[in-house]
Amino acid sequence: MNLQFLMRGLTMSAIYWPDAYQAKKCTAAEAISRIKRGRRVFVGTSCGEPQTLVKELAHQSCNFTDVEVVRVLSLETAPLTLIADETACRNLNIRSFYLGSAKPRVLSSSKRFLTPINLSEVPRLFQSRQMPIHVALIQVSEPDDFGWVSLGVSVDVTMAAARSADLVIAQVNPSMPRVLGRSFLHVNDIDLVVEADEPLLSVGSPPEFESAKLIAQHVARLIEDGSTLQMSLGATHQATVLALKDKNDLGVHTQFLTDTILNLVSRGVITNRKKGFNEGKLVASGAIGSANLYEFMHDNPGIEFHPSDYVNNPMIIARHHKMVALNVAMAMDLTGQAAADALPYNHFTGVSGVMDFVRGASMAQGGKSILMLPSTTLDGKASRIAVQMDNMAVVVPRGDVHYVVTEYGVVNLFGKSLQERAIAMISVAHPKFRDELFQQAKEAGLLGSERTLAETIKSVYPRSVEETRSFGDVEVLFRPARPTDERQIQEHFYNLDRDDVMRRFLHERVSFARQDMPELFQVDYIHDMTLVAVVGEPGFEKVIGVGNYFLEPATNLAEVAFSVTRDWQKKGISSTLQRKLANIAREHGISGLVAYTHPANRGMIALFKKLPYKVHSAYDGEVITLTARFDEPAEISGRPPAPVHR
Repeated sequence: MNLQFLMRGLTMSAIYWPDAYQAKKCTAAEAISRIKRGRRVFVGTSCGEPQTLVKELAHQSCNFTDVEVVRVLSLETAPLTLIADETACRNLNIRSFYLGSAKPRVLSSSKRFLTPINLSEVPRLFQSRQMPIHVALIQVSEPDDFGWVSLGVSVDVTMAAARSADLVIAQVNPSMPRVLGRSFLHVNDIDLVVEADEPLLSVGSPPEFESAKLIAQHVARLIEDGSTLQMSLGATHQATVLALKDKNDLGVHTQFLTDTILNLVSRGVITNRKKGFNEGKLVASGAIGSANLYEFMHDNPGIEFHPSDYVNNPMIIARHHKMVALNVAMAMDLTGQAAADALPYNHFTGVSGVMDFVRGASMAQGGKSILMLPSTTLDGKASRIAVQMDNMAVVVPRGDVHYVVTEYGVVNLFGKSLQERAIAMISVAHPKFRDELFQQAKEAGLLGSERTLAETIKSVYPRSVEETRSFGDVEVLFRPARPTDERQIQEHFYNLDRDDVMRRFLHERVSFARQDMPELFQVDYIHDMTLVAVVGEPGFEKVIGVGNYFLEPATNLAEVAFSVTRDWQKKGISSTLQRKLANIAREHGISGLVAYTHPANRGMIALFKKLPYKVHSAYDGEVITLTARFDEPAEISGRPPAPVHR
């Protein structure tokens, strides 16, 4: 019986909806004239903004009194944004939903009308009628054979506005793609139809910056094959594509579909096969991009658009495999608070889903929340890392910040004290601002009075030295030591066996106090270098090996020393550390290496003799001195050895 009723309903709909459609057709002028004074009018978001209807709304605005226009996210070039910036007629009060801290020209003049809210909560605000929507101006595709139209590039909160509005006026545009998922309204749910064929709003790629490319390279190391990504609109196209082009089986669950994502799909990088949830589907709630992107979306069974209360729901986000949230921050302070919003070149302003994805990704198994932050303003005159936020709204609280990436490196603030956070943030700030930040941090009480500005913090981290090697099923990263490694290196020395301590320091030692750590690893990456071998997640790595060289200026030789935890000995850790230290020293004009060890330390003697140089030894009755000069290659089969790569 239920099936027969359903079929009868579908048949009636198939017969009568075209007649209803024809009856609802009218001109834009006629449709807008139906708006009454004092009404609240919702306008479709971003590239889904119905331009014809908005222009007519502006044309008739002098006939209105106290009409409140509600919008969520708008392009700088959109008709509504331009209207908001005009001074001719002020009968339209434009309320913008906003969760950010940038100060674009368009928003600053009307900041009193901004309504802070997370994007995932906007649909509930409409549907509960706590903010009743009286009129919804939306843009849709042409109806299909059953009378269904698609919201196309703008589902996000537009669906909730259309479902809850008293009067729905739809601009039917043949250029609007038919996007699958929960993007459909029936003609019966629309009150007035205005047919208008015009190109959808579109944006080009933001300009590329060298800092963006460096940030993307760091980010690439954090993203594993099979991860599911959310990418904010602030991520530059070229940098992101270059960083991810060698990844495999990535998935997408994001707020906005962009041309960057389209490029990665065409390259076979994004397959959506290992998302763990909604597998095989690229899921978003809107699209901002080019005409090519919109054409790609049309009737594509691999794409589903859903409303924001689904896409931005942290519990839904957390269900994905290795969920990674990639968002651009505008500024941060030394404690980790972040101001996150569109930068000036991103062409849009409005409410963001940053916090939804930050928390959702952090809850996901194997998930990561990554904030990408250019270290300086575009002109390079100011640091985007400050001691504290001044006149900026905090969008991401310090407790929710995990990974932070600038062009100078990666830090993980999760679980770190304020002092550890301050040191970490200073280490990835632009070098010319680090001294000032360090002194300000001490004055603010974020750093102890005994702390000194180490060479490690002032120097640029040499990322090119990094090398990853596999030992069985465990990957070991060999990299230069960072200021944030202080505690991990301290723990490494405490975990050494008594005999290993004797071999490393040439005397018995039971204490490795914090104040002694700088002399053991704070270096300038040129004359003094410390490499560490680490395993585990960045920010929570375990140091399993340490290799140092310290320059002796009188001889231009660098003294080397090594330590490896007992479980990792005799696996090649020390050999790799020594090889890399030798090449780094040689590249920086150091003449050779020297080691001081006990005669009984056969391991160190054998290790040093692996160098591809002649090894000279001298014994003073207590300590053996081993010396290898870079201009004296060892002869192997009558030929010098091939250069050793990093």
